[in-house]
Amino acid sequence: MRNTTLCYLENRGRYLMLHRVKKTVDENKDKWIGVGGKFEEGESPEDCAVREIREETGLLLSPALLRFRAVVTFVSDEWGTEYMHLFTAHIPDDQLSLPLRTENEEGKLEWVPVEEVENLPIWEGDRIFLRLLAKDTPFFSLKLEYRGDKLIAHTLHPSL
Repeated sequence: MRNTTLCYLENRGRYLMLHRVKKTVDENKDKWIGVGGKFEEGESPEDCAVREIREETGLLLSPALLRFRAVVTFVSDEWGTEYMHLFTAHIPDDQLSLPLRTENEEGKLEWVPVEEVENLPIWEGDRIFLRLLAKDTPFFSLKLEYRGDKLIAHTLHPSL
């Protein structure tokens, strides 16, 4: 079982998306996702998100800009179980004064208008949580069950 973070960085109605095209063995191969990755020993979800954002984009993000939105449980017959801690962050223009990376060891980074993200090759379950983010749904827990690349079930639990 893995713990990961995923963050959708937003600026001017766009998300910074990572097109995963570089690794040969990659559960996200050819998909577009936000930025994030696996926890390191002793990290909180916020620590992991800030570190992964820095490593993948070059952006030194203040934890105060992060908004913890959900825990998404992925259950896969191929990749096992993953608890993904989902964040969003509005990035002010002045934080983007330094050029961000346009690619990293996993793929290419590109700003994509929020309304166009669902048209990209993304996981079916990502469409569910992206719609919840767009509705500004309060903190939630979402379970996504996959067989191969196919979403076979999902369960949404709103916050208590």
